[in-house]
Amino acid sequence: MFEKGLLAAKRILVTGGGSGLGAAMGRRFAALGAELIICGRRLELLEAAAAQMRSDLGGKVAAVRCDLRDGAAVDAMMDAIWREAPLDVLVNNAAATFIAQTEQLSFRAADAILAPTLHGAMYCTLAAGKRWIEGKHKGVVLSILSTSTITGRAFTVPSAMAKSAILAMTKSLAVEWGPKGIRTVAIAPGAFPTPGASGQLRPEGRHESWASKNPLGRAGEHGELADLASFLISDRAGYINGEMVVQDGGAHLRSSGAEDLLQWTDAQWEKQRAARSKGSG
Repeated sequence: MFEKGLLAAKRILVTGGGSGLGAAMGRRFAALGAELIICGRRLELLEAAAAQMRSDLGGKVAAVRCDLRDGAAVDAMMDAIWREAPLDVLVNNAAATFIAQTEQLSFRAADAILAPTLHGAMYCTLAAGKRWIEGKHKGVVLSILSTSTITGRAFTVPSAMAKSAILAMTKSLAVEWGPKGIRTVAIAPGAFPTPGASGQLRPEGRHESWASKNPLGRAGEHGELADLASFLISDRAGYINGEMVVQDGGAHLRSSGAEDLLQWTDAQWEKQRAARSKGSG
């Protein structure tokens, strides 16, 4: 679909790049000639993913442990990256979410979603942007959001809040940083199943007919998202700034994706809370 060297000479950081959509995007970037850095909290997972990419695709792929919830840790990571060479692209992909009745959320549970999803993306964007501006270096920030930024979404309210805030950041920085050669763009994916997301958002007891509700009758393929991301961060998309591209097969035109949960019983919610508590213990 793309020229093999579309992303040649691009140095790209993907947060949460060790698995799921982050890893899928990273593999595509590397295949298109980019130098890749993936970061997250689980170094063993990151190193295994990086080693597999190097084996399969060649090129330079590095893994860095960083707790994105910690601004000082993000700054230290960016210092280490810049000591070798500036980044050209930041992909804000790392996020957390789970379904819950909003009135049952503790402050700690809300922060567990807001900290990596909103604060982590903001810390990384500010750290990269500051260095780009100081060095007069062009850059691109791609943020992976959600169609909840359009529809809202019951039972994942902290995530919807965080993603909507990052969309506001994307639009605002497009104006503020555009004159400095920095583009900010976003993707709102629909259903692109991954083991992690499915475990949190599609627990036992939640029906699986969501695919049939999509106008296209299917979920997205990881390669489709990776291709769109590759285009948006490439020079060929150099006139796209401040925009969010929806990639969901038209699903948000029918539903926010949470309506089935309105029918859940108290017993189903209690079972979900117990499972989440056991998983985080």
